[in-house]
Amino acid sequence: MPNKITVTRKTTESSISVAIEKGELRPDYRKQIRTPLPFLNHMIEHIAWRAGLNISIDMKLDEFELIHLVTEDVSMTLGRAVGEFVARNTPSGYGYGVGIIDEAKAEAVISFEDRALLDFISEVDYDEMVEGMPAEELITFLDGFVQGARCTLHIDVEKGENGHHLWEAVYRAFGIALGQALTVDEARKGKTSGVAGKVTYEVTEG
Repeated sequence: MPNKITVTRKTTESSISVAIEKGELRPDYRKQIRTPLPFLNHMIEHIAWRAGLNISIDMKLDEFELIHLVTEDVSMTLGRAVGEFVARNTPSGYGYGVGIIDEAKAEAVISFEDRALLDFISEVDYDEMVEGMPAEELITFLDGFVQGARCTLHIDVEKGENGHHLWEAVYRAFGIALGQALTVDEARKGKTSGVAGKVTYEVTEG
């Protein structure tokens, strides 16, 4: 079972290489998360810390350092890497997490069954901008991950007042749920998270 997966995604706009490795976090894990967006790096750091997942990101942009482009391309590539890990290791594939920091609290549930859906609900209003990033792009990241990984992710933001804390709670919850989902249990070896089993497609022409 491969413990490390590397995915490289290239377009005319960007080249991204994402490597993930399950296990003990390296002392310099934070420095391996390199995108042009500091707050996005901080959110990915929370995922890595809570999931027990070393995440390395190298990104080169062709011309424009656009927030949406960076967020979407990084998230889809990270999601694809995680999806490849799931396909090769058949972990539990299901996880639940609660993230809190001070007054903020969020819950996350994730399932890997080749079904791409993000359901994001917030019980509180959040600022349009936080630490230089539009809040909609923080949701874009979660949606891009779901598309890349082909998973279902439900996020419920229950409370929070400080914008920074609110998003930290979301990404902490996501990281915890992801860590559970990527746990490889020998008793479940060869089994998928859903009763439908492994999804395969056959394509013919003509």
